[in-house]
Amino acid sequence: MSDTETLKVYGDRAADYAALNQDYLSNDPRLLEFITACPSAGRVLDLGCGPGTSAAVMAKAGLRADATDASQEMVDLAQDLPGVTAWRATFEEIQGVALYDGIWANYSLLHAPRSAMPHHLAALKRALKSNGVFYIALKLGKGEARDALGRLYTYYEEDDLQDLLKTAGFTVLNCAFGESEGLDGTMARWISVACHG
Repeated sequence: MSDTETLKVYGDRAADYAALNQDYLSNDPRLLEFITACPSAGRVLDLGCGPGTSAAVMAKAGLRADATDASQEMVDLAQDLPGVTAWRATFEEIQGVALYDGIWANYSLLHAPRSAMPHHLAALKRALKSNGVFYIALKLGKGEARDALGRLYTYYEEDDLQDLLKTAGFTVLNCAFGESEGLDGTMARWISVACHG
């Protein structure tokens, strides 16, 4: 994700975003499901980690948590968390083969342009070990739009997302749906998909 306006919002509001996610993510049933699906002491990637809240929960559970984000301000927050190894990287910079037992892409790839999504998913599939765990969460809808804060979003319907995942070589295991309030104060519908690589 390299949209400068989106990155500026996250840089300026990094502390607010961290506060918003602190309590929720430590009790997120999807995150706990992801952790349970990964092997003990497995290496995992929190892609687009924000302030590193999810990665910290993973590390506390005994996983080796790597975390990347395109916002240096977010990476600075993530680096301060126990057990988290964080560095600045865009989606385009994710490389490697069979590195991770699990990849957690929680509301991060929704900032990537639709045209880039097949490339990003293919790179993540390569970085995932055979039968590794992949979770992705996005906002439901159609098209692309900026929110009230100026962040650029790409929206997906369930069928579109599942087709992209299957084309990239993932096996979809289950989906969860919900609605929650974001940093901009509005409610948004979302989908979270659990896959095997």
